[in-house]
Amino acid sequence: MHFVPGDPISGNKAMSIEIRKNLEKKYGLDQPVLKQYLYFLGNMAQGDFGISFTQQNRSVNDIIESHFPVSAGLGILALIFATAGGVLWGTLAALYRGKVSDQLIMFGVILGISVPSFVFAALGQFLLTELNKYFGYTILPVAGWGSILHMLLPALVLGLGTMAFLTRLMRSSLLEVVNQDYIRTAKAKGLNSFRIFFAHELRNGILPVVTYLGPAIAFLTTGGFVVETVFAIPGLGRYFVQATQQLDYTVIMGLTVFYGAFLVGMVVLVDILYGFIDPRISLAKS
Repeated sequence: MHFVPGDPISGNKAMSIEIRKNLEKKYGLDQPVLKQYLYFLGNMAQGDFGISFTQQNRSVNDIIESHFPVSAGLGILALIFATAGGVLWGTLAALYRGKVSDQLIMFGVILGISVPSFVFAALGQFLLTELNKYFGYTILPVAGWGSILHMLLPALVLGLGTMAFLTRLMRSSLLEVVNQDYIRTAKAKGLNSFRIFFAHELRNGILPVVTYLGPAIAFLTTGGFVVETVFAIPGLGRYFVQATQQLDYTVIMGLTVFYGAFLVGMVVLVDILYGFIDPRISLAKS
């Protein structure tokens, strides 16, 4: 961000050279970049990400504390949509492999993966606006924040990409599982199809999906940057976009470190849960 022209105080109104130098000294912008970075690391080790350059009288810690719950709530709902949809559509695509339903689902998967989220956000807002006009009352709010109704459309848009990826992952995993020896053994023993599917095929086929949920949880619960901006949701993603536009170095660094730490934590948690889901995996004794 230091290579980008300008700095956090360049967007303010015209100021004298003396005032600018005083502001640079106050925020440490008159120091070499390496020294600023070392100073940031020292504060970060004490749990302090610094003060925002553009948010009046607000620390980065305060921004995270105030707006992470908003992104987390939206992300959890998006994760529910994505996981339920991914498992459902992936299972149907695997069961009806090569048929019209499979082709339609996979076409939807291609769209979900390739089309950017801001396109779905704009289309969703347009369709919702037209529906509200048609019925003469507000079915769902188009934007804003305040109730569960404000969360439904943004959560669906935020979870579409993850849902598409999980659908493809679930389909390929199930198609691999159905050809395993233990599935043929279960059929030879005379187990009914319902029990074979839920006790053997689905349980083993969902393991790759669980593995992917670690990064997915971190991505969805820390906020979809574009989605939160389009729907005017006061979450971390929206503040990260604003910080990037305003070259707010401390907010950018603080949110990046927070996201990275949260991502690592979720991956470790999923690895631990993986051992409980798959009985073939156990922790080695020292």
